[in-house]
Amino acid sequence: MNIKVGDIAPDFETLDHKGNKISLSKLRGKPVVLYFYPKDFTSGCTTEANEFKDHYDEFKKYNVEIIGVSVDSAETHKKFAEKYGLPFILGADNSKEIAKKYGVLGLATAKRVTFIIDKDGKVVYIFDKVKPKGHAQEVLEKLRELKLIN
Repeated sequence: MNIKVGDIAPDFETLDHKGNKISLSKLRGKPVVLYFYPKDFTSGCTTEANEFKDHYDEFKKYNVEIIGVSVDSAETHKKFAEKYGLPFILGADNSKEIAKKYGVLGLATAKRVTFIIDKDGKVVYIFDKVKPKGHAQEVLEKLRELKLIN
């Protein structure tokens, strides 16, 4: 399944890095940045996560939820979040079902793709060629351009 701009984002339920059940549908009412990444603790994924952390206050100021998803387990996510002090949700996708739903599953990991989802659950933008360095700033700029934040 390939998701396109204008589609309703497929719902999913999984565990976050704290062991809590999360689902996309429960976040309706606020914009969501859903970013897929290959693997915890790798250099590019660490850079990307740290940049989202560095800009986290700005995302929260506008009530934007950030969810990072990889095929790693909730336990691995927990170690990753603790090591780098990540304040946002990391969703476990060890079954690879979420990555499949979004059409971002590579050979063994999720591809680096980011979806911006509006408060009504509609995909309004897709970054399919993500460079980890500068990506969080790029997402904030796109949120402004789309008038989802000021």
